[in-house]
Amino acid sequence: MKQYRIVDGPSGRRIEVPYRGARLLQEPMFNKGTAFSSEERETFGLKGLLPDGISTLEGQEARVYASIMKKEDPLERYIGVMALQDRNEQLFYRLLLDHLEELLPIVYTPTVGLACQEYSHIFRRARGLWITPAHRGQIHSVLGHAPFDDVRLIVVTDNERILGLGDQGAGGMGIPVGKLAIYTAAAGLHPSRTLPISLDVGTDNQALIDDPLYIGYRQKRLRGPEYDSLVEEFVQAVKSRFPRALLQWEDFKKVTAFNLLERYQKVLPSFNDDIQGTAAVAVAGMMAGVRVSGIPLKDQRAVILGAGAAGIGIARLIRTALITAGMPRELAREQIAVLDSHGLVVDDAPLDAHKREFAWPQAMAEAHGMAKGSKRDLETVVRVMKPTVLIGTSGEPGTFTEGVIRAMAASVERPVIFPMSNPTSKTEAHPRDIMEWTDGRALIATGSPFDPVTHGGRTFRIGQGNNAYVFPGVGLGALVSQTREVTDEMFAAAALALAHSVTEQDIAEGSLFPRVRELRHVAARVAAAVVKTARDQGLGKVIKDEDIEGVVKNAMWEPRYVPYDPAPSIG
Repeated sequence: MKQYRIVDGPSGRRIEVPYRGARLLQEPMFNKGTAFSSEERETFGLKGLLPDGISTLEGQEARVYASIMKKEDPLERYIGVMALQDRNEQLFYRLLLDHLEELLPIVYTPTVGLACQEYSHIFRRARGLWITPAHRGQIHSVLGHAPFDDVRLIVVTDNERILGLGDQGAGGMGIPVGKLAIYTAAAGLHPSRTLPISLDVGTDNQALIDDPLYIGYRQKRLRGPEYDSLVEEFVQAVKSRFPRALLQWEDFKKVTAFNLLERYQKVLPSFNDDIQGTAAVAVAGMMAGVRVSGIPLKDQRAVILGAGAAGIGIARLIRTALITAGMPRELAREQIAVLDSHGLVVDDAPLDAHKREFAWPQAMAEAHGMAKGSKRDLETVVRVMKPTVLIGTSGEPGTFTEGVIRAMAASVERPVIFPMSNPTSKTEAHPRDIMEWTDGRALIATGSPFDPVTHGGRTFRIGQGNNAYVFPGVGLGALVSQTREVTDEMFAAAALALAHSVTEQDIAEGSLFPRVRELRHVAARVAAAVVKTARDQGLGKVIKDEDIEGVVKNAMWEPRYVPYDPAPSIG
């Protein structure tokens, strides 16, 4: 492994490059392509390996942007964008940062979901690390094969619950790669300090196993004690090999996700974006909705369709928000209803531990006319509970029916409705229909991007309640603060920072979230909130309030070309 060395000297910032000639052009972190200067072409043995014309970063960006946007198929755009990342990372991040609104849906949801499904068929170049059961006892050594040795942020998945698509085997690597691209674009984490990892422990997706082109570990999924021991070895290897790294768990199935978070949250700085990040985004949207509806936070009533990692995570943070706003803990339970595929979660049926946490007592369900054996479906719960907020994390398209939405709108003037499942094909309802069924009164946010909706002569911008508003800032804040632990309080602070980032203009446009192009600003604000919280909890560096913003901004890398010098050891 090698370090990516940035040197500040009398002549300004320069980068030490350990390669020359054709090898240099093959290293995406160092390659400038046609932007190498005449001096650099001489110094690094590039004469004759490039066309004569010397480009600027801006000129290269314009060229590649035009090329990518000529492609009409989103998957082809994805292939084009990722090919750029594989040959010139600085140009890739410049392009992504300057065109976030257009390219975020390509490198992230919804297109990344299709890319994961087609991963073995569109595979071009390996990125990150794959760890399989065959590496047992060798994981520390495998981590040593990472391209750079100062890794600060790892996103890892075992590929079992990719978005709303389920088990995608090795194809799940598209998610860590996409998440880390957003970390760099939004939060300015230098790409040499990030590492995507797939715990490729097999797949129970028989279609993948039967596919002759499948490139993953072609075995049934590892489970039980053998799985646990492999993860334990992985965590300990990360602690040893990358002691300053933050670990983000991504797209594990519900039970595994909760177990890993609870087991390792205090072992090394780590968090689960599906549980905690999604929750922060949802609560931020609720807080922004208060500005429109006028209903105080402590008086909000929430119905959540979906009792997986995201749904339970949202329920937990809503409960925290209600209690913080002044509601007694014993009453908060009645303000939150969670539904699974069987309907309202009630403690009169066998439940796993995480569902039981939000199960209504049988007596409470009976008091609301929902005794065992009676209807406990979504529409019934909405009619009985009269929620102010309806959130979908079910992954089941169309479950927010006309009957459900009209029932909610009948009791609340400005219903807050978040069909958050992604990709787009999994959304619980289309914003266009929600607007029609509520006569334009609904406050809507979705997990994946949707076009604006026109109703009653007014055009509404549909805010995207995307985790990208939260996890980059949380990660940056955790690293800047050097926190020993990522806590739920930090995500509560992130939610509040995101809510405060929503402008009056956003509200006027009908959105409860900022525009995607504001991601970098939002990430800096969220990071500052996390740094302050880490300090106040005694977990991170002591940084004065007046210094936090500057420290955060100084930690954010900006993709631009700087002059190169040969490293002392060059190959």
